[in-house]
Parts: sequence; C-alpha cells; structure tokens
Amino acid sequence: MNKAFVKENDQDDEESLPGVPSLPPGTRNYMTRRGYEVLRLELDNLVRDERPQLVETVRWAASNGDRSENGDYIYGKKRLREIDRRIRFLIKRLESATVVTPSEQENTEQVFFGATVTVCDVDGTDEQTYQIVGVDEANASEGRISWIAPLSRALLKAREGDVIRFASPAGLREIEVVEIRYV
Repeated sequence: MNKAFVKENDQDDEESLPGVPSLPPGTRNYMTRRGYEVLRLELDNLVRDERPQLVETVRWAASNGDRSENGDYIYGKKRLREIDRRIRFLIKRLESATVVTPSEQENTEQVFFGATVTVCDVDGTDEQTYQIVGVDEANASEGRISWIAPLSRALLKAREGDVIRFASPAGLREIEVVEIRYV
C-alpha cells in the first residue's frame, strides 16, 4: 500500500505536536483577540506562503529522479507533513475559540479571564504582574499565564487586597492581590 494513504499515527493532532498545551476535557478554548489574531496570522502564513513554496520545492526535487537519496525531496515531504499537522491543529483551535475582550469586562473588581493582576508576597517583597490569557498565548517570561495554570485558578474571582494560597512548584505560597486591571 502506498504511504500516502496510510495515517502516520493514531494520535490526535494536539497530542502529536511537541510542546503544545492541551485543553482540559469539556472546556472552552478561551483566548484574547490578540491571541486569536496571532494564530490566524500563523495559519494564513502557512497556507498562503510557506506550504505552496515547499510544494514547489518538493515538485522540483521529485523531478530530479531517484527520490530515495534526494535530500530535498525527503526533507520537503517531512516538512509538508509537519505543516499540514500544524494547519489542522490551528484550524481546530480557531474553530473552537471563544474570544474574550478584557477591556469589555463588566465586573472589574474581581479577577477573570483577561485580567492583568499585580501580586506580591505577603511580606510585601516580590511584586509581579501577570495577565491571564488562553493556553496558546501563555508565555510566563512575558508575564502572560494560561487560565488553566495553578496560579490563575487560584486568582480567579479574587479582589484587590485578598490573600491567596496556592501550590507552586516551590511549595505552598501566599500572595496578596495588589491591583486588577482590564486593558
């Protein structure tokens, strides 16, 4: 049987992509407008630019003859599979997205999805600011944490001045909510 008609693996597209966070079963795929646009732009780039260029390279490499030792052909086919897998993943994520605009939040006194929260240790030393975003947008080094992260879950529905206890990788921590903003 031709390899073109055999599925490489039986895993879901989300599970087969390394480093891709998965959503908890039965939950919505919340994301900010910015996160949605980033994924949509990546999908557009893959579909309109990168994939067609790679298809042309593979077509050229296939026309050169012996495909078994043709590096351009072998690498190109592998890269095409990776791109197609990413395209399927992005389409699924965008179709299931629930876009939330933080600036339109009505209850700004509590922490909800999209909030930018400033917290400090209960002793008042280490102050940090986080924005609660979708799983595909999270980047802890930039202060954007996923809404399913332990810290985010502990902060949900908190108000300014509340002291929150949560389990961090370093152990049990207590932090105080200093400020809540929706931008």
